[in-house]
Formats: sequence, structure tokens, C-alpha cells
Amino acid sequence: MEPRQQALIVVPLIIIVLASAFGALGHFMEIAFGVPSRLCMPPALRGVGVVVLALGFLFMGWVFRYRKPAEILLSTYVTMRKFIRRTRPGDASARTEPLVLQGPQRHVRHPLYFADVILLLGWWLVLDYTFLLFMAFFFFLWFNLVVIRFEEEELRALYGEQYETYAKTVPRFFPSLKCTRR
Repeated sequence: MEPRQQALIVVPLIIIVLASAFGALGHFMEIAFGVPSRLCMPPALRGVGVVVLALGFLFMGWVFRYRKPAEILLSTYVTMRKFIRRTRPGDASARTEPLVLQGPQRHVRHPLYFADVILLLGWWLVLDYTFLLFMAFFFFLWFNLVVIRFEEEELRALYGEQYETYAKTVPRFFPSLKCTRR
């Protein structure tokens, strides 16, 4: 099976496993801290959640306008394989896409991860399930402490000074409203 086909199967499965694990961990955190599973949020706050969800989906759509989901899955797969096999991040095998510096990437270096966390926060506000808040927190930690660290090491190795300059001008996780010129 070619890497693209493997990516379309393996990456979604890993995402499902991670989401399930973080969801279960969120539920256990509710129990451990005695937090109610629902906070009985007022309708106005749930309405804010609808707006947050809409913004998250719009942002995600903006990301997909500049990088197709299949391309993202393939590069994620290649990066994950490198991480698991402890391959040097600079090994460019199977990773041939150009560095995207347009669209949401002009405002944040990891727009997909930001959108994921925003969507989880939106679902938490709309559905009022506390474990979703914990899940958003765990994904935020996972992205920032594990995934982004390795991914940025890989991007620095693959794109060198171009990525270094980009990283100095564009925030890592939280978007800036300033628009960088590229």
C-alpha cells in the first residue's frame, strides 16, 4: 500500500484513538475534581458557542483552501512515522510539499491545531459537556508539548532559513491580527 493510502487510513484512526483517550481522560478529570458533567449554561452562553463553532469551521475551511485535507493527512503521516521511528527530522523522504505561507498561515504557524481547539471549545459551549472542555485542554497540551515541537524541528530542517524567518514573525498557536507580508 502506498504512503498516501496508508495516511488516509492511519492518521484518522490515530485521531480517533487520541480523541477517545482525551475524552475519557476528561471524564475522569470531572470525577477526580468533582466537576459536574454539565454546568447548566444559560442559553446566551450556548449561543456564544454557536458563534465559536461557526468561527472554528470557517477557520478550518480557510485552512483547507490552502492545504487540501489529503495533503495534510499525508504530511502528518510522514511526520508521525519519523517521530515514531526516531528518524532525523530533516529526512525529506516523502515530504515534498512547499512551505505554505499564505492564508491563515500568515497569522498563525499552526492554524489547524488552533482550529481544532476552537472547535472543541465551541462544542463544549453548545453541548455543555464538561469533558469537552478538558478535551480541548488536553489537545492544546498535546499539540504544544508534543506535536508542534517535533513538527517545527522538522520544518526547520526541511526549509531552513525560510522557516526560521517565518517563525520569528508569525505566532505559534494563537493567531495575530497583524498580517505578515509574504
